[in-house]
Amino acid sequence: MALQIDRRSLVLGGALGLGALALPAGRGLAQLPRATGFTHNVASGEPGPDSMLLWTRYQPTTDATIRLDAEVALDPDFSKIVSGGSVRTGPYRDWTAKITVDGLRPGTVYWYRFIAPDGSRSPVGRTKTLPVGPTQRFGLAVFSCSNFPIGWFNAYAHAAARDDLDLWMHVGDYIYEYSADHDANQAAGRRVDPANAILTIADYRLRYACYRADPDLQRLHQMAPMVAFWDDHESANDSWEGGAQNHHPDTEGDWNPRRAAAMQVYHEWMPVSDEPWKAYPIGTLATLYRTETRLLARTQQANLAPLFAAADPDAALKTFRDGIWQDPSATMMGSTQESWLAHALKTNARATHWQMVGVGTIVGRTLMPANALDWLRRDASAKTIKEFTDDLRAAKDGLPMWMDRWDGYPAARSRLLRAAQQADADLVMLSGDSHNAWAFELSEDGKPAGVEFGGHSVTSNGFEGSFAADPLNVARGFVATNPELRWADTSRRGYMMFDIGPQQVAGEWLFMQTVKARTTALSGSHRMAVQKGRRVFAA
Repeated sequence: MALQIDRRSLVLGGALGLGALALPAGRGLAQLPRATGFTHNVASGEPGPDSMLLWTRYQPTTDATIRLDAEVALDPDFSKIVSGGSVRTGPYRDWTAKITVDGLRPGTVYWYRFIAPDGSRSPVGRTKTLPVGPTQRFGLAVFSCSNFPIGWFNAYAHAAARDDLDLWMHVGDYIYEYSADHDANQAAGRRVDPANAILTIADYRLRYACYRADPDLQRLHQMAPMVAFWDDHESANDSWEGGAQNHHPDTEGDWNPRRAAAMQVYHEWMPVSDEPWKAYPIGTLATLYRTETRLLARTQQANLAPLFAAADPDAALKTFRDGIWQDPSATMMGSTQESWLAHALKTNARATHWQMVGVGTIVGRTLMPANALDWLRRDASAKTIKEFTDDLRAAKDGLPMWMDRWDGYPAARSRLLRAAQQADADLVMLSGDSHNAWAFELSEDGKPAGVEFGGHSVTSNGFEGSFAADPLNVARGFVATNPELRWADTSRRGYMMFDIGPQQVAGEWLFMQTVKARTTALSGSHRMAVQKGRRVFAA
């Protein structure tokens, strides 16, 4: 049986395996009492038709390297064991363990567990391989932006309790790097560890241990496989290859060690392979793509602040719009990944009905509506008013709200959408980051290129934190301002669920009643669909 321990012990157990770090602080932490055994349940990911990656964490009583054995069965009682293997782990990877098992059957539910050297067993996980050949239906849930102190992971709990979903996808901001006191209006009982903003390997490990101690997140991972990739908060806000908005070299040192620490710990704690991007075939139904748009090749976001401070801001903005903003060397993916995706779309569009591409940030063009200042709360700070005023000024010149999204990189966005058009792909983009819900009909060169389901957050605050106006009026304002936008919700948290069929992909935004208390009650939902060959939403 797995060791039963409280949340605080789980969190401590997740980051005190630091014996391999040649640091006084690491040696000191290693001497503290710590949880032992299977501290953070199990998880699975990287699904294939005949293989699966399995994850767990086992903390021994010493710092010695250990062997864990994995068993895979057709039943939860393990009377029919069909696969497995052995893996080593130790302090060098914080006692996390990953193993890919083979010899599985397509479209089949399996049960798995790990066995420790002392004979103890992990909790039992459930997973499912991808189908092969003609497939009539597949259920996918998409999550993003799960800020632990802001609220409870009710979206995870709701999804984990369903029996109509085959796979999870997390499109980024699985953790947040901020200090414990960064966010106002935190939920009771959601204090995050460590209290400081995370910078080092030890910091990142403890932060993941804190998140992964959450029972609803554990249950999510335990019930189905996950395809996951990072966005910015797994490292630092608005990160790119060479830095981040929330990294300050003068006080926090060089960016590269922090970036390396963030990537290393992500690979330790998540059920993911080391492949930077990947395609997952779902029979003849769809191809699902995991991309990387943050730390490996993204060029630095444009900074409009100097333009707003210029003697003639409008002239400066127009010069930027017609010049630097259009620079083709600005990239989200880098040329290698762009080429991979373009070739994959062309090949897979002939083999599968839908091309479903997961990306960290919104692709649809989004300008700030002209009456946005009227929506602000009466107690809005001068900083907030200035930010919205600047966004409105940029919008008058056709510039987007945030340069961190795909419309901040218009040449790269055009290359992405043209690749889909040239492949004759039925493109469905799956995105997160904005904390709000959006439905875009993407176009390029005046022709439809596909649709985008922009996901709202699991917990992170959306526009409701800034606006006092009726959310329905806010959504109408955004839709009226932005030709690609067909629907929006800017005030509720939750997750997206997709019912994928040969002739239609139906997406549903599910809204949790609250994130300030632990409950799976819903406050509503919204459903939209795209039909095969249409590349716009059904009426």
